[in-house]
Amino acid sequence: LANNPKLLIADEPTTALDVTIQAQILDLLVDLKKNDGMSMLFITHDLGIVKRIADRVYVMKDGNIVEHGRTADVFANPKHDYTQKLLSAHAIGAPEPVAQDAQIVAEAQHMRIWFPIQRGFLKRTVGHVKAVNDANFVVRAGETIGIVGESGSGKTTLALALMRLINFGGSAVVMGRNIGALKTKQLRDMRADMQIVFQDPFGSLSPRMTCAQIISEGLSVHANFTASVERDMVAEIMHEVGLDPEMMDRYPHEFSGGQRQRIAIARAMILRPKLVVLDEPTSALDMTVQVQIVDLLRDLQKKYGLAYVFISHDLKVVRAMSHRVMVMKQGDVIEAGDANQIFDAPQTEYTKALIAAALG
Repeated sequence: LANNPKLLIADEPTTALDVTIQAQILDLLVDLKKNDGMSMLFITHDLGIVKRIADRVYVMKDGNIVEHGRTADVFANPKHDYTQKLLSAHAIGAPEPVAQDAQIVAEAQHMRIWFPIQRGFLKRTVGHVKAVNDANFVVRAGETIGIVGESGSGKTTLALALMRLINFGGSAVVMGRNIGALKTKQLRDMRADMQIVFQDPFGSLSPRMTCAQIISEGLSVHANFTASVERDMVAEIMHEVGLDPEMMDRYPHEFSGGQRQRIAIARAMILRPKLVVLDEPTSALDMTVQVQIVDLLRDLQKKYGLAYVFISHDLKVVRAMSHRVMVMKQGDVIEAGDANQIFDAPQTEYTKALIAAALG
């Protein structure tokens, strides 16, 4: 913007942002367009944003423009089947109810993650960045706890601590074992029960490994199967997550974004974990693929009784996935409770602002 352009091309500029920051960026772009007379080509998979800021819309499929027109007209009366499919695609429904006596899979008590601020030649600690303060929660078999909040609120840091990928204070118990007290060998054995699916389905998969090698990586660490048995297990889990087993010898770049995320899910699920952290698993995907991934995750949870810790800034997806919700702000859990209670009757102004920005 420094050179006062006549045309700004904005390629998914808000994809990785939380809802309140997203709203601020969109307001800024709209103001620049109005005040400076700037034209804008806005590329996104979020149809809510298109409806909010675009004057005209072009719908593309397989390299072709299948429909275009005034935004209001296209949204009100879509002509093409693909446009209709896009507009009707959104995560709906609710997760399966959880039994009151369901097994506790993970429990955090007074969890604290502080990073030291070090200054001077001797690197003396002069303070701390308090990424997470006094977090407490329980997640049971078959249950999903959603964690929401602005960027920098501590969501991913909390999840990484629960996996014991970073050090923490307080207590974290997974499957009855205090993971903070486990030695290296004991923790390594626990890893099969604790898996994570990352946000970026391309960046989290090695481009040098085939689909089969990626999915079976955990088996080589936690089990001792023959190569033929491993391939059979890979084929089974690929079929389960909606991938053609015939594609197992392909590399990540040969798959679509949705297929790559299915590979990441298969890699986590092949070990039959008890606890799965889902860190923004749908944020990089278009709307139709988001719905498919949400349905897949719910089906797997129902089938295997998985406990999910679901991190997302997409509150529509959080509501469709979560039994309970935690709202974080600057490292503090400021509100927590039943998902319907949080969404229908939020208690804090911060939660109200998040919901208003996301759901209108």
